[in-house]
Amino acid sequence: MSTATTRVGRRGRRTAAPYAFLAPAVILFVLFVIVPIGYAAYLSLRKVRVSGLGLGRGARTEIFAGLENYRAAITDSELWSGGLRVLGYGALLVPIMLGLALLFALLLDRPRARFGRFARTSIFLPYAVPAIIASLLWGFLYLPATSPLNYLLAEFGLPEPDLLGENAVFFAVVNIALWGGVGFNMIVLYTALRAIPTELYESARLDGCSEVQIALRIKIPLLVPALVMTTVFTMIATLQVFSEPMALSPLTNSISSTWTPLMKVYRDAFATDDQYAAAATSVLIAAITLVLSFGFLRLVQNRAFGQER
Repeated sequence: MSTATTRVGRRGRRTAAPYAFLAPAVILFVLFVIVPIGYAAYLSLRKVRVSGLGLGRGARTEIFAGLENYRAAITDSELWSGGLRVLGYGALLVPIMLGLALLFALLLDRPRARFGRFARTSIFLPYAVPAIIASLLWGFLYLPATSPLNYLLAEFGLPEPDLLGENAVFFAVVNIALWGGVGFNMIVLYTALRAIPTELYESARLDGCSEVQIALRIKIPLLVPALVMTTVFTMIATLQVFSEPMALSPLTNSISSTWTPLMKVYRDAFATDDQYAAAATSVLIAAITLVLSFGFLRLVQNRAFGQER
């Protein structure tokens, strides 16, 4: 009887062990992800009712607003303008970033690649710089008064570009994101390349394939799952772009306080003190990000993950 009880106790401990290891991560996820999302959703359904002149105790009360904040956000032209600007930003950024990351990963995966460790570190290093600091550094490089590029052009009598002007600031923001994001995606793709069996390359070389043919016919097709993952991550980061334009906005008049949807959320929450409208806009951005990410995964899942079934 005691032996059977001991076995049951051991089986129970083995069953509970995984949950004990998962508990800290689950608790942190609930506290720092689920609870903030739930609170934002709660605030998005509320608003402030002002009585009289709004002065005195009880003049401002919080009441249920239903979907009023969502209707105001959907019909806000500034939000739509920022959203269209972000879509154009992503259409330019995502293919260039992933293309450069793929190119660097393939070059570093060559059999006789020189200075591979130094090159990997150099390409990845910008990703370690916080986005706000990188944006400020690039901002001073863009400013005509402090830019070494403008100084050199002026010395040679060439026209000086205004990289923070209305026509160029969009590309200036894209450049900062490229500088910081290519390295991370390159490391992900390079790691996936290193997991491919080398026997495939050796067989292809025995059949007379060049390195370019091996890259096009073996490496890239096997990298499709990793490319899908990096594309999803880049899309999510693109839809949530905030740090780069926010850091550049004090240096130029070309970036308004609602240049991106998240900048509008920041303005509503901390400048105009309308946290309820900001919460509704945040929930909309999160929903759009979720729909686009899952829609993209559904679109490419058969091509990317079909071989794993």
